[in-house]
Amino acid sequence: MAVFDEIFRAAADLEGTLSGEHGIGLAKAKYLPLVMDPGTIDFMKTIKQAVDPDNILNPGKFV
Repeated sequence: MAVFDEIFRAAADLEGTLSGEHGIGLAKAKYLPLVMDPGTIDFMKTIKQAVDPDNILNPGKFV
């Protein structure tokens, strides 16, 4: 959605974040690189995989 692009890019430009307390879901996942470097994203994926190898906690959520 165009409005998501605008809002999330504005948040990144203001050095804000995309996430609240519930993590990054499908709508926001593609915008995560605006506010996090690839190494941090990979580290978060590694932790998620370690504690939830079957992806049963918040399925469909990135982190």
